[in-house]
Amino acid sequence: MVSRVVTRFVSVTGALAAGLVLAIGLVPVSAQAKPKPPPAPTAVMVTGKGITGKIVVPKESQGGLFQALLSEVSWLANATPQTSAPSAKALGPKYTVTVLVKNSAQQVYDLYPSAVGGPRAHRLARQPTGKKVDGWFYGRLTMSESLRLSGVPLKPKPDVVTGGIGGGVAEDANLADVNPIASVDDFLVEMRRLFLLNGAVLVVILFGLAGIAFLIRRKV
Repeated sequence: MVSRVVTRFVSVTGALAAGLVLAIGLVPVSAQAKPKPPPAPTAVMVTGKGITGKIVVPKESQGGLFQALLSEVSWLANATPQTSAPSAKALGPKYTVTVLVKNSAQQVYDLYPSAVGGPRAHRLARQPTGKKVDGWFYGRLTMSESLRLSGVPLKPKPDVVTGGIGGGVAEDANLADVNPIASVDDFLVEMRRLFLLNGAVLVVILFGLAGIAFLIRRKV
């Protein structure tokens, strides 16, 4: 008798526990605690050879140039190192780019736009927001122009930027103005027109074949 009661108690307890676990698993993701996203950068600071003091490019007043500089380093935060440390003689002048959030440093990288074999970027292990894996990377070909347009004394290289400097790249352009969704919509509209045109041509051909077949059948 006692053993039956104990068995039933264990069964009921297990069922309740399983139901509780299931209920917790079915809680909507929106209702569960989410980690706060990192604060959005508000400015980029550049220091290095030939720069008096520092260059600060705020997002609010220089949005295009800010985005251009940020794109040179933002991908380095979580990227896997691509190469070993080059020889110091092959690096050329160093420019330190610091990503700021309300005047507080969040990320720091050393850029070498004139390195032998192409631009190089160095992610320092010691970062303002915590330790990272020290790593070296191949920099973007636009690195030199992005730095030059911010005020760094470098020779112009308009050929590495789509549209050239004459197109106003990174000077007054706002990357937010580029709408990929609108481009996709335009593409779909054009494809729809193409399909409709092809469909109309196919219908005409089918009617023509049907007419020819009908005439041949009458003659036979």
